[in-house]
Amino acid sequence: MRKPTFLRACAALVAAGAICLPDVGRAADTGAAPKMEAAAPAPQAPKPLIAPDGIPSPSIATSLPPAVGGLFGLRKALADLGFQIGLTYIGEGLANLSGGATRTGAIYEGRLEMTLDGQLDKITGISGLTMHVNAFQIHGRGVSTFNIGNLMPISNIEATHATRLFEAWLQQEFLAGAASVRFGQLAADQEFITTSWGGLFINGTFGWPTITAANLPSGGPAYPLATPGVRVKIEPTGNLALLAAVFNGDPAGPATPFNNPNPQARNNNGVKFRLRDRPFVIAEAQGKYEIAGLAGMAKLGGWTHFGRFADQRFGVDGLSLADPAGVGVAINRRGNRGIYGVLDQQIYKLPSGEADKGVGVFLRASVSPSDRNLVGFYMDGGVNFTGVIPGRPDDSFGVAVGYARISDGARGLDFDTNFFNGVPGPVRSSETTLEATYLYKVVDGWTLQPNFQYVIRPAGGVPDPRDPFGLRRVGNAAVAGLRTTIKY
Repeated sequence: MRKPTFLRACAALVAAGAICLPDVGRAADTGAAPKMEAAAPAPQAPKPLIAPDGIPSPSIATSLPPAVGGLFGLRKALADLGFQIGLTYIGEGLANLSGGATRTGAIYEGRLEMTLDGQLDKITGISGLTMHVNAFQIHGRGVSTFNIGNLMPISNIEATHATRLFEAWLQQEFLAGAASVRFGQLAADQEFITTSWGGLFINGTFGWPTITAANLPSGGPAYPLATPGVRVKIEPTGNLALLAAVFNGDPAGPATPFNNPNPQARNNNGVKFRLRDRPFVIAEAQGKYEIAGLAGMAKLGGWTHFGRFADQRFGVDGLSLADPAGVGVAINRRGNRGIYGVLDQQIYKLPSGEADKGVGVFLRASVSPSDRNLVGFYMDGGVNFTGVIPGRPDDSFGVAVGYARISDGARGLDFDTNFFNGVPGPVRSSETTLEATYLYKVVDGWTLQPNFQYVIRPAGGVPDPRDPFGLRRVGNAAVAGLRTTIKY
């Protein structure tokens, strides 16, 4: 039997999508529809990808003189060809007020994002063909890396300083937009395990959850590391969408004694287009619904990785990795997997009836095998208030909590280590992060966002490196800061 590779998995996914596409078409042609179709809203014309003036929305360009906002006619000229460019700068100061693994103090970090989107039908004549490219210039120091040492990164822009390519893909739609295939350099966190009401929060775990970031090679295909992949999406009804994707299984390539242990440094410019690693496959079903006129979205998905993963506790000789009599080489487990669920629910709608305003809650949960993963169970949730303050229709505020339980295998190794060392050191259990934030709109395209986070048991409760006896765990950390985001 041939070993699964990324390229073979891509071929299988595209073939499966091709088989399914005619079924979608027949349903549309005959008028036959699943039961959920009856509750679907009337079809609406898709929102144009490219604005007529070439200015993304929202953008601070609308508050500038027209010549400056339009880049002296360049944006309009590109829009006439089907292209749109954008710039987004995020800058933030964060202060570790107490606790953490190494030090208290303040840091600054920033990220400049450059985007190019295109509707290629204008220059190719192929209807439904679009493209997207974006790149980052990342600078500064991350408070999680340099101060706290926790699992859930305090900031969703924290990364090793670099100028790097992120995504670069083409997408072809079929059947009047009911199906599409996207291929190129992709990131799974852009479409999978996402939550709309959780997008307010800046902690990285509320985007790509810690259970996948901690368990997958190089953190998986997610910010700041995209990787070659293919995604197929089918929408049989207005309320149901099915997504599946296959990615090269390691965006940075494996660590060796001869390269950098930091995966972001191993692929420091984003152009290490690896194709021969064992594949990572993920699939998700998304269902829209309404309860008393309040919109909701439920998602159920799962993933599998065809690589090999080191056992968290036991060696090839059957002894604990902490046992001095053992060989110290972990069992190499075949494959990895996880399942997850996501719920987004509006619980209060403003009198204006806007779907993205009011009060909404989100909840996510995921599990993975405990023998080969650092995190065995994960859950997060929160509440988001948008447009509820009189006179501030575009402001948002909310609170959220993330919880990552250390796997039984990793906890068992801690017990073994304490036993063989004869020292009652800390045993990791879980990390919990609480976040409260407020998003203040200055003008279109410019926001300010004060933020406070509290991290309970950073990294699950590891020994404090400042304790010479190894008996005390790292202290809980309090972090406060301010973010500004400017879109142009």
